Amino acid sequence: MALRRAGGRPPAARLLQANKAWHRVRTAVRRSAVDYFRGGGPDWIALGALLLTLPAITTATVVNPQWCAPEMLALPVIAGGLLLRPASLLVLYGAAAAALIVEAAVLAPVDSGVRVVTPGTILVVAAVGVSGLLVAQFRRRVGVPWRRGGTMLFDLRERIRVQSRLPAVPNGWHREMSLRPAGGQSFSGDFVVAARTGPERRTFEVVLTDVSGKGMDAASRALLLSGAFGGLLGSLPPHDFLPAANGYLLRQEWEEGFATSVHLVLDLDSGDYELYSAGHVPALQRDAGAGRWEAVSAEGPLLGVYDGAQFDPVKGRLRQGDVLMLFTDGLVETAERDLMDGMDRLTGEADRYVPGGFEGAAWHLIEAVAGDVNDDRALLLISRR
Repeated sequence: MALRRAGGRPPAARLLQANKAWHRVRTAVRRSAVDYFRGGGPDWIALGALLLTLPAITTATVVNPQWCAPEMLALPVIAGGLLLRPASLLVLYGAAAAALIVEAAVLAPVDSGVRVVTPGTILVVAAVGVSGLLVAQFRRRVGVPWRRGGTMLFDLRERIRVQSRLPAVPNGWHREMSLRPAGGQSFSGDFVVAARTGPERRTFEVVLTDVSGKGMDAASRALLLSGAFGGLLGSLPPHDFLPAANGYLLRQEWEEGFATSVHLVLDLDSGDYELYSAGHVPALQRDAGAGRWEAVSAEGPLLGVYDGAQFDPVKGRLRQGDVLMLFTDGLVETAERDLMDGMDRLTGEADRYVPGGFEGAAWHLIEAVAGDVNDDRALLLISRR
């Protein structure tokens, strides 16, 4: 009471006010860091930090050149090439040159066992600086800083993954999918788009596409096509989807613009389905009653080859216990193994997951059949319990 009458604040109120102020400071610093690493903020913070390292390195070199060689100046120069814009990079290079001159002047007397600044040292630092400047100029021409460039690649990968998510299915059905890019990369030329369509969303439509090329070369085209195919799916009758997709590819006029695709239209009430194919490898269906696998192949040309292509469906039904697998050719066909041998190996491995209802089978099947090949691989399976 005496503190309040004297105009002071209780300790709890002062502590709360301090916590709020500290929270605002942390929020501001976090936002500045996010803006910087996304390429939207100024680079003077990085420039200032790198400039401060130069006198520290110079002092350490003068004091003990055996442990801190003059070539250590190349480290902030390398960091500047990654962090700074070309104009700021030139400022850093000027400071690094001044630091190198200081080291050369102080270490000029050649004493026994003391490493001095040699022409080779100058060439190393200069070569690193020229390389960093070329990289910075390239980023400037592209118009994307290195920080934002990395974020864009991350966003590209995440968008492909989000667009490949399968919608939920009602009880009595199981679906799962696995994608493996070529060579362990993060980007794949295979992609999936799926949706629940029809009255009361009782139709499950899924499209598995294999874009020509592999890895990073096909990633940008796969992203563009997945967005376009996702917009077409459900907006057109099933029999019009592949013709519309074919026309879209033809309008792109890509040099390597073809793709294979398979379109499944499944009635979740009856289990009846239609399968459309555009030059894609056959699907595989396991008949639970007979205990054997059968190839399900529809007729249709590659996407993006010629206009007016026709795609005729094949019809079938998934009964209780049946499984349908859709996959790309990278999973079953390699230079050492033809298509039929690969499909036989796939069905042999898939039989091991029949007792478990194929829970978690997609990833393991890719590992077992084609775990390490230089091609994109995708597998999608749907089972009726």
